[in-house]
This record gives sequence, structure tokens and C-alpha cells, in this order.
Amino acid sequence: MKLISEKQYNRDLSWLRFNHRVLQEAADENNPLYERIKFLAIFSSNLDEFFKVRVSDIRKIKNLDKSLRKKLITKPNKLLKKIKKQVHLQQEEFGDIFTGQILPQLRNEGIYLINSEQFSDTQKKFAAQYYKEHLKEKLKLHIHSAPENEAVFIENEELYITALVNKATFIITKIPSDASRFIIFPKENENHYITFIDDIIKYNLAQKYQQKDTSIFHAIKISRDAELYIDNEYSGDLLTKIENSLGKRDIGQVTRLLVDDAIPEELLTRIKTILDANETDVLRGGRYHNFKDFFDFPNPTGKQLALAPLYPIRSPELQKFTCLFDAISKKDRLLYYPYESFDDVLRWIHQASEDKNVTHIKVTLYRIARKSSLAETLLKALKNGKNVFVFIETKARFDEENNIRWGKTLEENGAKVVYSYPGIKVHSKILLLERIENGISKGYGYISTGNFNEKTAKIYTDFGLMTANPKITSELRQVFQLLEGTLIIPKAKNLLISPFTTRNSFEKLVLNEIENAKAGKNAYIILKLNSLQDPEMIELLYKANNAGVKIRLIVRGICCLVPGIEGQSEHIYITSIVDRFLEHGRVYVFCNNDEEKMYIGSADWMTRNLDHRIEVITPILDPEVFSKIKKMLQLQLDDNVKARIINENQDNSFVQPFGKNRAQLQTLQLSKTNCKKIKTTADQVDDSSHR
Repeated sequence: MKLISEKQYNRDLSWLRFNHRVLQEAADENNPLYERIKFLAIFSSNLDEFFKVRVSDIRKIKNLDKSLRKKLITKPNKLLKKIKKQVHLQQEEFGDIFTGQILPQLRNEGIYLINSEQFSDTQKKFAAQYYKEHLKEKLKLHIHSAPENEAVFIENEELYITALVNKATFIITKIPSDASRFIIFPKENENHYITFIDDIIKYNLAQKYQQKDTSIFHAIKISRDAELYIDNEYSGDLLTKIENSLGKRDIGQVTRLLVDDAIPEELLTRIKTILDANETDVLRGGRYHNFKDFFDFPNPTGKQLALAPLYPIRSPELQKFTCLFDAISKKDRLLYYPYESFDDVLRWIHQASEDKNVTHIKVTLYRIARKSSLAETLLKALKNGKNVFVFIETKARFDEENNIRWGKTLEENGAKVVYSYPGIKVHSKILLLERIENGISKGYGYISTGNFNEKTAKIYTDFGLMTANPKITSELRQVFQLLEGTLIIPKAKNLLISPFTTRNSFEKLVLNEIENAKAGKNAYIILKLNSLQDPEMIELLYKANNAGVKIRLIVRGICCLVPGIEGQSEHIYITSIVDRFLEHGRVYVFCNNDEEKMYIGSADWMTRNLDHRIEVITPILDPEVFSKIKKMLQLQLDDNVKARIINENQDNSFVQPFGKNRAQLQTLQLSKTNCKKIKTTADQVDDSSHR
């Protein structure tokens, strides 16, 4: 059955198809065992966020007045049923991969993941002792003999074990989240045995209640609405309102009740009553929940069961220069993460913090690392008398608290800090350095497709442009004037700035291709995006298709455009790459009558990026940088190992079952031939990215 309308695929169902591509990586026997386990963790983590955010939004539509709901294209009840069906199918596939592939392969390596019913006598003694020493005092056991006494609050995303003991007494307890999820038993017969902490608790509770086995105990978990509800965002102190709202995530409306599929109906009914949940909220899963904990699944063998750590490499071009201002003044420079090191950006900002000629450092911070060398360098710049301006986006979902903490620290040390604007997010990733040269202030700019975040720079693929080109830096000044509140509308001829010029500029670029195609000229569009959702831009691409424009897209996540439909999108070919690193960079290429125009930036073709966020997209004006990006882009266009075809049904067929062009591996090899390897371990890649 097709999951599409005639014109556009539903964004939430498309996102689920993206998460299925993550699940495909877990099923891929060509991936090392512990990489496959990591992809199961990514899949689980992604799904948790989906229910906290997207399903929550759909449920809000259900609460609208019926007359208003009738006018909407989205029918929430039908959509929720489709979501539930897709998730159920994926959960079954997940279970098949885990039990049918992962567990047998672990056993082949001498690693046995066992449950409480499989404990040996020695392991039972160990479990009893471990419970006594580490868990007994932590457990808060709720015991009720009558339903009317069962007032229990279940925390968001936490794990619980529940049971009906002797068919009457209801018990529920939270699994401690500050303890390791996996317990390693003493080695037996040269084999390694691991169990969930859940099973340690189940075994001991069974002993406590004199139960013959542990099968009466069942896992449950709930997801709650993660939206920050702020009364009148346009009045009062928005920062204070956000801070006060953060705690409400843990008590929001239930959006998913995940239960063990073997749970008895009587027990499930009592749980639904406690949570004020209905059958629509219930999703039946396996015996264990929170598979995101498998990011930390132990390997007691000492064998190399995951990919070897990678080390970012340093650009030889930049290493030739002691002063990076000299390097960037000569020509634009491009870094491509995680193949090249984010350290060069940090080195540049560090030099700026100590350079007597640098007067101002201005930066936007969307997601800051918890331990941030960048933020520490800004603090050093303040001590050295630099004027530091920082825009902190406090509405970056799930990073609000960390961003606010760093913002206050910088503000307390003398930085001018501006926080979120009502009704709009600042999603751009930009830096401006002002330096006095020959008595005149000269601007140096940095525009990236990714965040100023040392951790994600090691696991997300992103481009970062360093430039002193006045065509770019003069307009970058306007963006910061806008953020500082001294300019209302920027007037830019080169940069595309949302929500002011981005949509209109992209429309003109597409329309230009349409006119060229109609005139018999060469016409094509190449886009690399995270998501493609905006209805107007999709319709424009359909129009370009019908004019004969060749359209080649790489879309990692949500893709609402329906390709391959005669008279609508037969000239549009789309692939999606899911591999070791998270594909995060956005690149936009237009034929322009064989005088190609290329842009990079932070904006997807989603309505929110074009109309409701401040985004900055830069043209690529330097020929060498242009060539470098085009070469990397071509590798991705040619990928036939990790690329899936996005067709009208989004069934995630691989481009070629036995292909040889793997873009990320080829990019890594290409980078190694051009750059020297870092010898320090500071930049070791931790590639457990949340896709």
C-alpha cells in the first residue's frame, strides 16, 4: 500500500522511512558487529525523540475544534494509525535483527547476553549480592492491593518494571538510571556473560515475592510531550520563560506507552488507568526498552569488534601558515568535517583571542558542546579585552539548558549576549572577526553547514568556509547587526538570508533553470539536503521537471517530494546516504547555462528554514573551494554502496546491491592523500551519532 498522496509524501511517514534506513545499517552484515549494535541504539534514540516531538504535535491537532480539523489536510487519527502501523512493523524487524542476528553473532564471539531465567547457580548468587550492595537501597517499590490506591507518577523516558503478584497485588519500580544498564558476570568456561540490570532486579524481586520465575515482571516506558509551552512568547522575558518551562517536559502528556508484548491485559489496563492513557497510546515492543543504552554495550573480549577509531586530518594548506589570518587573507579556505579537523577553527579563534589587532569576535551558537573549547576561548578573549558578541539560541531543542548555562557564563565575564527572539530561531552557523590592518577594520568570516560543536564536528559531515572576501564579510556584518538589534532588514546581494531573501533567491535560481530548459539550453539542479518538505519549493521542482530540467537530489532524512511520476517528476532522481557519519552538509548547485552557481549553508528546504529561522547561505566564489566541494559532492552522487533510492513508495532499495563506490570511505581516502594525519589522540572520532 502506498503511503503517499499524489503530490507529496507525508513528512512524518517519510521520517519513519529514514529511520528504517538506520535500521538497515543494523541489518547489514558488512558492518562490524558493534557498529550494527550502535545503529540499533541510534534507531531507538531517534524513535524516542519522534514520539516526544512529532507525535506530540499530531495529538495537539486532535484537540482542535472539530470544525477547524475538517479544514486541515492532515487527518490526525488516520495519520496516527499509519504511524503506529509503521512503527510496529519496524519494531518487529528490529526484534528479528537483534534476536536472529546480533545475539547469535555475539555468541560466536564468546559473549552471551542472558536473561534472569538463564542464570546459572553461580550467577544467581552474584545477582543476589549485586542487588544487595548496589540496588536494594535505590529502588522505590510501589505496592498496591487496590486500583484506587495506585497513584504513581511515571517519569519520561525512564524504565520501569511492573507486575501483578499473586494476581492481586500491583507492584511497580523504576530501574535506577544512574547505574550501568549492563552487568558483566564473572567469566565462565572462557565465555563472557552479560545481563541487563533489569534482569538482576527481576530475579531479586521474584525471590522477594516467592515467585517461581521472573516471567510475571514486565517492562514499561512512556514518552511525554517534549514541547516547551510558553505563555505569550512575545511578551516578558523569553529566557526566563524557557528556563521555567524546561522541567515541564518530564510531566507532559503521554505520547507513547511502550510495553512488553507479553504483558497481561489485566496489568496493562491498570497501567493505562494510572497514566490516563488509551489504546492509541500503546505500542507493544520486546522484553527490553531503551535500546539507546546499547551505545555503551560492553565488549569484555578485548577483540576489535567495531570500526577502528578515525582521526581527523589537518589541512596542509593551513598548516603552512603560522597565522591563519594570513592564510585566509590570501584566499578562501574550506574545511570538510569530520575528515578534516575542527581544531583549525578553534586555532583561528584562539589566535583571534590573543591577536592585538583583533577588536571584535562575533558568533552565533546553536548547539554548544557541554565541554566547549570554543566557549573557553571566548572567555580568554574577554580577559584579553576583546569585544565579544554571542547570540545564544535557547530554543535549540534538548540543548536549551546547556546553551543557557554557557550564555550566562559568557555574560558574567563581559560578553554581550543576546538570547532567542520570539517566534523565530537563529539557526545560522556564522562567525565574524574584525581586525585592524593598515589602520582599517577588515572582516574575516566563517560560514558553516554545521554547529560550533567539537563533538558533532567529529561525527557529522559538514562544510566550513573561512573567508576574507568583502562581498561576503560586508554582508555578514549586516547579519550580526540584525542579531544585535541595530538593523531591521539586511540588504544582501550575495548571501541568502532567511527569512528575508532565501526563498525568493532559490525560486529565482530554479526559474532561471526553467527558462534555460525551455530555450533549449543545458539546465540542471543538484541539491544535497537533510530534509525536503516545503510544499512551494516542491511544486517549483515539479514545474522544473515538466520544463525538462534534470534534477538530482541527495536527501538524508525527510523527503516529501514524490519522484518518478510521469508528468510530474520523471526527471527527478533522489538518493539518501546513511553511513558511519551523519550526512549533515547542505549544498545547492544550479547549472546557470553552464556557468554553475554553488551555495552552502545551514538551511534545508523546509518551510521553517525558509520562513521562520534566521539562516545564512553563502555562494562559493573561490574556484579551488568550488572544485573541492564539487568533487566531494560527486562522490556522493556516485555512491552505490550506502545510497538508497528514494522512490514513490520510499521502500529504501539500495542503488546497487554489490556496488563499489562508497562515498564516505572514498572521501576519507582522498583526504588522507592530501593531508597529514594528526598524531594526537585529542581528535579521536566518537562516531555514535544520533541520526
